[in-house]
Amino acid sequence: MSAGVGKTYRMLQEAHSLLQHHIDVQVAYVETHGRIETETLVAGLPMIPRNRVFLKGKEIEELDLNSVLARHPEVVVVDELAHHNVSGSKNEKRWQDVIDILNAGISVITAVNIQHVESLNQEMFQISGIKITEKIPDQILKLADEVVNIDLSVDELIERLKSGKIYHQDQIHQALQNFFKKEIIIQLREQALSTVASYLEQKINAQKISNVRQEYFLACISSNHQIAQLIIRKTSRLASYYRSPWLVLYVQTEKEQASKIRLDKQRHLINSFKLATELGAEVMKIKNNEVAEAILTVINDKKITTICIGKPHFHWLALLSGHHLLNKLLKNIANRSIDLVILS
Repeated sequence: MSAGVGKTYRMLQEAHSLLQHHIDVQVAYVETHGRIETETLVAGLPMIPRNRVFLKGKEIEELDLNSVLARHPEVVVVDELAHHNVSGSKNEKRWQDVIDILNAGISVITAVNIQHVESLNQEMFQISGIKITEKIPDQILKLADEVVNIDLSVDELIERLKSGKIYHQDQIHQALQNFFKKEIIIQLREQALSTVASYLEQKINAQKISNVRQEYFLACISSNHQIAQLIIRKTSRLASYYRSPWLVLYVQTEKEQASKIRLDKQRHLINSFKLATELGAEVMKIKNNEVAEAILTVINDKKITTICIGKPHFHWLALLSGHHLLNKLLKNIANRSIDLVILS
């Protein structure tokens, strides 16, 4: 749910246990943050040396992906999954390094805080007021054989912080004003618990789901990037819950041609498509002046079961004359087994 709950400590305990059972385990990257209990656990574990790079005259240690692949242990421990790699690295993000390691046939034990999960990004900002830039796609959770929630009571976590077990003394006051406010930690804890509970429920119901209707979600987005990204993230959560494929559709009308919309809008659209792809969606872009008609064509072609759209901006004249997008959709799906979800 947050820093300081004991994720790295738990991973290192796991590594010691594997070592005792004669499993070839290596620590490729851990961040102890100077915590004495954590540093004590690092002792005695085989380590793959980190890659040392210089950035703006400062030496930085990064995960050495090539050394991990060359050493090829059975299991590696890789901390700080949401970390941004230094410029010039093979991959932009550490989670991409982990994918490369998995593809090489090496198992990975890793850790991340709930605020770094991509589909929760908007909710995390609403909870904390802090913009999270380091994110991992939800697909990473789906790849995991096991997801373990490292949980502490809110009071216990704050007590750990105040006693200097999480950050240095000069950072404690600032932390208490930001992520470590009691009301924020309660919400982060709830999100962590519900995310892991959802993962476990999906595992338990994996066999049952094969006997029910296969859901297929369609997220309809516009060039408004804030609403588009909200729709993408929320549809991703729904599709993840039902273990269903999903599609993101952008209908480009004549007035939204590349030559007619601003460059920043074009850039935001590209970012929305990239986000959708990272979250596991298929992306479609269709040119059509009749948005409802284009959506209905995709619904029929792809056998969509659930349509997700943003909150409509009603215009009374269009509503009365029946030309509103929502009216057209409702009229066409009324007698079919298709759900319409309007996301606020």
